[in-house]
Parts: sequence; structure tokens; C-alpha cells
Amino acid sequence: MTRTGGFQDDDFWTEFHDFLFSEQRHAQAEDLLRTSPLLSFPPGARVLDLCCGPGVFTVPLARRGHDVTGVDLSPAMLDRARERSADAGAHVTYVRADARAYTAPGGFDVVLNMFTSFGYFEDPADNARVLRTMHTCLAPGGTLVLDLAGKELLARRVTPPKVVRRGDDLLVQTDTVLDDWARLRSDWVLVRGDRVTRATLVWFVYSAVELREMAEQAGFGRVEVFGGFDGRPYDENAERLVLRAVRET
Repeated sequence: MTRTGGFQDDDFWTEFHDFLFSEQRHAQAEDLLRTSPLLSFPPGARVLDLCCGPGVFTVPLARRGHDVTGVDLSPAMLDRARERSADAGAHVTYVRADARAYTAPGGFDVVLNMFTSFGYFEDPADNARVLRTMHTCLAPGGTLVLDLAGKELLARRVTPPKVVRRGDDLLVQTDTVLDDWARLRSDWVLVRGDRVTRATLVWFVYSAVELREMAEQAGFGRVEVFGGFDGRPYDENAERLVLRAVRET
């Protein structure tokens, strides 16, 4: 039996990679970049994919002609991203850095933070610091697109436990609400033959109102919230919480 820790543990990303970043997810990213009005950027835009993982969005963005930088803390994920970029013939600059500390003042026209990659620091002030990093990295007039599972959506999904099978591998995910809905704990059990791997993630969850307020406090203007990448309202039919905001000065 193997135990892994939270999101800062490289073993977690390696052990659970096939469930977190399936080929279906890569194909979904390609489709979103082709169809979403929220992910339509000017040709040659300088794009920062913060918490880029194995290049799910960085690679197709680069193939579409954008000047892309992928930042992640995990060496294993960056290695996979570089390999995927090379296979696709896509030029991407990859940087290993903590999302709180990465600096490129005014260096980008777009900052992306996708697939609930926000809220994982134990101190809520650090999560707010990440938003300020995103603001600093944008040039005036630049756009942030931040995608996560909003608190309102999670309230419909935390029970019962989720069971996913890929081939002979079985994943069971159990979510628990903590601190009056301030945080969520997700316990994962992966069974591969006679090997069992367990991991626990704890992260802060945000409502649309809370996330909007945090973005405004970080300096963003023209903050908008959508219920999906198709630009639908954030209402009872929402699929995601997608925030779009602009650095105005």
C-alpha cells in the first residue's frame, strides 16, 4: 500500500495521472479552444498557463500560434508536458515555479488557470496571493480566465462517492465538506491489481460571489462570471464556474 500526500506531492500526479489527464481531457481542451468564445484570443497572444500540468492547454494553444508559457511546480508534469510538446512540434516555454512566486510583470496578454487548479494552499492568503500574481503578470488590458468547480456546483456532487474504472484500474473518490463549506477534502483510493494507493487533497472552495470579490481585491476590473465555456449564465444550469477579468491598468 502506498500513501501519497496532497497536490505538492509529485507521487500524487504520477500515480493518478491517467485518471486526471486522460486523452479524453486533452481532446476536450482542443475542442474548447476551437469553440469557446471565452478562449478566443488574438493571433500571437502571449499566454501564461499557470498550473499547466502535462500541457493539456499549453500544447494546443501553441499549435494555434500563440506565444505560450506553461508554469507548474511538478517536475513530473513538466516532463510530460515537454514530451507532449515535442511530439506535437509545438514550441512552449516551460518554467518550474510556485504559482505564488512566479513573476513576469506585464509579460502576458492572457493568463489561464484551468480545471480547478486554484485554492489548494493551506493559508487562504496564499490563494489570494496567486490572484495578485496573475494580475501582475498581465499587461494592461490583459485577460484572466479562471475555471473551477464552484461551491454551488459542488453542493450537488459531493455525494455519493464516485467510482471510475479505466481498464483494470479502479478509482474511488469520496468528498467531505469541511469548515462550513470553506474547504473540501477529497479522499482517493486507486486499485491496480493487488496494489492500493491512497491520497487526500484538501482545498478551499469558492462561490461565484466570493471569487468575484477576491478578483476585485486583487486589482481586476470588468469581472464576469459564466456557467460554462460557452458563455452561459452562472445559474441552476451551470456546468463550471468560469471567471473572466481584465487588468485595466
